[in-house]
Amino acid sequence: MGALIGIDLDRAADLLIQGKLVAIPTETVYGLAANGLNTEAAAGIFAAKNRPTFDPLILHVGSIAQAKSLCLDWPEAAEKLASRFWPGPLTMVLPKASHIPDLVTSDHPTVAIRMPNNAMTLSLLQRLPFPLAAPSANPFGYVSPTNAQHVADQLGDHIDYILDGGSCSIGIESTIVSIDTQNRVTVLRLGGLDLETLAEAIGYPLEESLSMHSNPKAPGQLDQHYSPGCAMIPFLNFNPDAENKSVTNTTGFLWFSQADKKEAMNSTSLINSKHYVLSKDGDDREAAMNLFGALRQFDKDGCDSVYFTWAPEKGLGRAINDRLKRASAKTNLH
Repeated sequence: MGALIGIDLDRAADLLIQGKLVAIPTETVYGLAANGLNTEAAAGIFAAKNRPTFDPLILHVGSIAQAKSLCLDWPEAAEKLASRFWPGPLTMVLPKASHIPDLVTSDHPTVAIRMPNNAMTLSLLQRLPFPLAAPSANPFGYVSPTNAQHVADQLGDHIDYILDGGSCSIGIESTIVSIDTQNRVTVLRLGGLDLETLAEAIGYPLEESLSMHSNPKAPGQLDQHYSPGCAMIPFLNFNPDAENKSVTNTTGFLWFSQADKKEAMNSTSLINSKHYVLSKDGDDREAAMNLFGALRQFDKDGCDSVYFTWAPEKGLGRAINDRLKRASAKTNLH
């Protein structure tokens, strides 16, 4: 029958207090939420997503004070970043308090925390006496959902309610950083807060540790992730002479900008295939907002392979390219 989609915060809060699963809107993507201090409720998230328990969850909070209650240590850098960017698309990984279940943190001594910039979900969080563990509300490894219908299409039979907050304004997951007791800030995942802005706020260089082959410290670090059903292939690998004949209506092309598409269409005939331009003018924020919806559309259109162009390696372009690289990893394994 599927989960009910609605805007009833009291219903959502009651279900979460009962240990149930509720999909919640954020500015990044929709999350699959449960009581983050209840091991049984958190286990429901892993089961619904078919998510391996070695991949930790992010705890969502309604205030900085609540975030501090979940940490053993709150370094100066954490205070500076939370004051500047919360609520917003920044997750901080910090030493965890003892009352946080090991399942939530995948047995790591640290916990990932953020305050989402969505009025509906902030209101929900402030009604609850606990933080919400909430990874993206999709089957593990697939494209993240950016509206309520995306959630219903894939997980509707596994969850109890979907809060409908409309389309996500950013459209890719939060940037994740770890902060140690010496105030070193290490980027673990590229996301909706660009590194230039982050580095400017912190006032000293950021370190980066973006990939883990196993036992990741934070979500989104695995080599293969964010994958649609179709094969994702960099357009640089497209050979017009050899492959024009095989381009059909099940072949897709994902262009970062209209200029990318125009240049390619001048040199090859791709009329029968499916095309999606992330941003007509090449705006990285607009492109990020449209990325996951475009990948889902190619699956809906029945595409078996999609060629894509990379974004410029600056601003949110780095996060877009990170998602495309991980989405194409399964193709590159063959």
